[in-house]
Amino acid sequence: MTSITQRIASLFRIKANKALDKTEDPREVLDYSYEQQREMLQRVRRGVADVATSRKRVELQVSQLRQSAEKLQRQAEQALAAGREDLAREALTRRTAVRAQITDLEVQQASLKEQEEKLTLAAQRLEAKVEAFRTRKETIKATYTAAEAQTSITEAVTGIGEELGDVGMAMQRAQDKTEQLQARAGALDELIASGVLEDATLSAGRDDIQAELERVTAGQDVETELARMKAQLPASSAPAAVEGAGAPKDEEANS
Repeated sequence: MTSITQRIASLFRIKANKALDKTEDPREVLDYSYEQQREMLQRVRRGVADVATSRKRVELQVSQLRQSAEKLQRQAEQALAAGREDLAREALTRRTAVRAQITDLEVQQASLKEQEEKLTLAAQRLEAKVEAFRTRKETIKATYTAAEAQTSITEAVTGIGEELGDVGMAMQRAQDKTEQLQARAGALDELIASGVLEDATLSAGRDDIQAELERVTAGQDVETELARMKAQLPASSAPAAVEGAGAPKDEEANS
């Protein structure tokens, strides 16, 4: 059962691939692939921008915390000068916490900067690949278009294209039918002449006896016309005919 299912699935894939091959335009596929790569490049660029924005935000926080640490340092000095050791101690405690935050943010800043550099390099490489693909894509599209046009012209000249092939087959069928009708007409004429078939255009009551009489009459008309033509021949040609006809009589007399 599994083997049959696999064979059916394979057959379906073969049919689908053939159908796809007929409807698929390589130029459209190349354009689609190019657009997909451009979208990927845009996502990478947005990623670089997001990382750069995060890094810049951390830089601002570090700058603000450093200003806060400097301010706490001055407050501690002022409190100590005013004899308020407790305030000086509080200011220094806060300054220590701020410095710890600055240290953590500086670590994040370095990590973000490293990510930004990697993404920037990746974006540059991807952009170069996309540009190379675009150039290659246009070359393949132009070559495919030229080959398609050449194939169409060749098919038109040789008549093997689908459209012209149909026209050629139609012409061949028309020619065959014409020859068939001509042969049928010739055969019918022969049958009518031999008397096997009757001519429906002739008057009613005509039979084979009448046809035979017409052929005899036509033969007599030929003989009558031939005699008339002989009578109209010039006189110079008559003796030769007479002499040729009288030679046997002289031979009979001598004998």
